[in-house]
Amino acid sequence: MSSPSKIPYPALVAAADELLESCEENVTCLAKMMDRLDEQIRSELLVSDLLNAWQAFYYFFRVMPADLAQERMDLEPASVLVKGLKIEECEFLELFFLVEKNVPVIVASDGEHAVATFTGKNAYADGMEYIRNPENNS
Repeated sequence: MSSPSKIPYPALVAAADELLESCEENVTCLAKMMDRLDEQIRSELLVSDLLNAWQAFYYFFRVMPADLAQERMDLEPASVLVKGLKIEECEFLELFFLVEKNVPVIVASDGEHAVATFTGKNAYADGMEYIRNPENNS
C-alpha cells in the first residue's frame, strides 16, 4: 500500500504542465528536465496520471523500445506502473514494467509466474535479453 502524496496535487500539476509545455512530445527533453526536479516531485510524477507510462519508461531507461511497446505505454498513465504494465512478449514469455519505491523494475513472466526480475537502469535491456534467449537462462 503506497503512502499518500506529500506534494500538494496542484504543485504536481504545475510541475507536469511546465515540463510538458517546455518539451511537448520530446521525451529526451522531458527526461533531462525531470533530472532537475526535486526528487520527491519527480518520484510522484513518475507514477501519476499526469505523465504516461512511456514518458516514465524513457526517464528510467533512456532507450527506445519496439514500436508496439512504446504504443502500449503511450496509451497508459504512469499510475499503472505501481501494479505493472505488460510491454513486450516473445515466444512464451512476457515482460512487465513497474516502479517500486522509485526504482524501475522489469519482470519476465511465463504468463502465470514471474520467472526473472531485473532492476535499475539496465533492467529493460536485461529483461529483453532474457526473453529473447530463454535457452541461455538457467
